[in-house]
Amino acid sequence: MILSMTGYGKSVAVYNGKKINVEIKSLNSKALDLSTRIAPLYREKEMEIRQNIQQHLLRGKVDFAIWVEKDADTDATNINTELAKNYCQQIKNVAEQCQIPLPTDWFVTLLRMPDIMSKAETETLTPEEWQVANAAINEAIDQLVAFRTQEGAALEKKFGEKIDNIEQLLLSIEPYEKARVEKIRARIVDGLKQIPDVEYDKNRLEQELIYYIEKLDISEEKQRLANHLRYFRETMAEGHGQGKKLGFIAQEMGREINTTGSKSNNAEMQNIVVKMKDELEQIKEQVLNAL
Repeated sequence: MILSMTGYGKSVAVYNGKKINVEIKSLNSKALDLSTRIAPLYREKEMEIRQNIQQHLLRGKVDFAIWVEKDADTDATNINTELAKNYCQQIKNVAEQCQIPLPTDWFVTLLRMPDIMSKAETETLTPEEWQVANAAINEAIDQLVAFRTQEGAALEKKFGEKIDNIEQLLLSIEPYEKARVEKIRARIVDGLKQIPDVEYDKNRLEQELIYYIEKLDISEEKQRLANHLRYFRETMAEGHGQGKKLGFIAQEMGREINTTGSKSNNAEMQNIVVKMKDELEQIKEQVLNAL
């Protein structure tokens, strides 16, 4: 089964009052184009995260983000109580020595003092927390892969329908192809008969007709197109990672269809060729999403 390059995954984990959010999404791209937004606490693990994503996703324009939401109690800035006591005592001493009144609003005064509000010590990533975060990352990646698998199944079904349609259209050319040869022969002979007093070598005319008809013969194009259609199916069955190869096969199919159209010299056949081109164009559009 082929995989799509379009996908989305998200997971949430909780650790010590923190909510760890992981989100990953991907679109089609010729190679792996990975961009990350990683919370400061987990930046030391960036290379490990990138390697994990590369192993699972192979190709696509991938956006990855991991961020943390903390409870209000956990994230609140602490008041340095000991420092506040020290400032309070110093203010009292200065007021006594300078014989000035004490502040009427101690909280406003103390909260304006340097370093009275102190953040908690810098966080350190523990092995336990990283285990929880890494599990959330893997869950998000698994969700994205599952999404890609589901989309890939839809793509494969779509491709199968389009290949079937092209095969049916290719078969429908045959009756017109046989009738076309007789029409060309009759048109040339009738044209010669309308020219008065013209003499021509019938054997030479037959040779020229054969040469002309051979130039319009599309047997090889039909055979090559049938081979490409079969090869497209076989490649789909090989599994994921064949998107580029399917694109190349679609290009070769287009060459044979175009050559068939240029050689057809028949309105009905050209109409069929246009329909084949339409089916193939839909394949080319969607094959860009195949991994």
